[in-house]
Amino acid sequence: QACTFPCQCPSQPLQCPAGTSHVLDGCGCCKVCARQLGELCSPHRPCDHHKGLYCDFSKMHRGSGICLAHEGATCDLLGRIYLNGESFQPTCKLQCICMDGAIGCVPLCSDDLRLPSPECPHPRRVKFHDKCCEEWVCEEGTDSGFGTAMAVFREDPAQKPELNNLQENCLVQTTAWSACSRSCGMGISARVTNDNPQCRLEKETRLCMVRPCDFPMEKAKKGKKCVRTPKPRQSLRFEFSGCTSTRSYRPRFCGSCSDGRCCTPDLTSTAHVEFRCPEGDFFHRKMMFIKACSCHYDCPRDNDIFLATHHRRMIGDHV
Repeated sequence: QACTFPCQCPSQPLQCPAGTSHVLDGCGCCKVCARQLGELCSPHRPCDHHKGLYCDFSKMHRGSGICLAHEGATCDLLGRIYLNGESFQPTCKLQCICMDGAIGCVPLCSDDLRLPSPECPHPRRVKFHDKCCEEWVCEEGTDSGFGTAMAVFREDPAQKPELNNLQENCLVQTTAWSACSRSCGMGISARVTNDNPQCRLEKETRLCMVRPCDFPMEKAKKGKKCVRTPKPRQSLRFEFSGCTSTRSYRPRFCGSCSDGRCCTPDLTSTAHVEFRCPEGDFFHRKMMFIKACSCHYDCPRDNDIFLATHHRRMIGDHV
């Protein structure tokens, strides 16, 4: 009843605390900061449904409720118990949330890397006593600084790289993508590169999925020891943070090995995938697409999918 159309939303960009979702208000008009566990809520101030919270009106009056979490497992961190859906800050550098027994955290400090460059020949991270996060400081050396900075620029003694010509003179240095953070389901892979206009060493990430957690493993053909890159019979849409890819895909996944080895991606490519959220927002993320997998004995030690083949007991396991 309080909704007015056409919608009138604030012109200023929405500023929410770290780890807080942007959700539509009850009128479906404007983005608002989602209410968190234990906070007051209303149709115009909805709870953070991405974290499984809902607005309970049973114990409140005058159109207000309180955000509660659906039943789920609690989390134990350093001897302290957190409820399902509860946000907490174990250190000044992390904002975390308990979601059905699992803890997810958002870094509050930037973990970027910085490469020496003409405008900052001697970068150094400094911890200030009144600040939680370290900050980059560009120190001036006794020399011009170009000796250090030139290590990543093309050697041209006749000309020093100008600030507006950094990318042209940059010697691109890029590491290989790291292994996917999860053995099944959506994970994260990372690498470090200076392939950018500032020729600055930065960390970039991509989404990755070695295999879905409910992916049926095919049996290897007679005479073969592994199923390397099976494809799903039907196309699928990727899901990430409550949002779904706008188009469907038939990606290759890594299968299984019958001789005790593990199967991981060997050759991959990276492509942009567009996601659409329930609120109508769109965003793009880089994502890994598998071209080929290989079987080997260098298995990830923290990968639970291989525990059955290696019969390794973990600390705290019961016999």
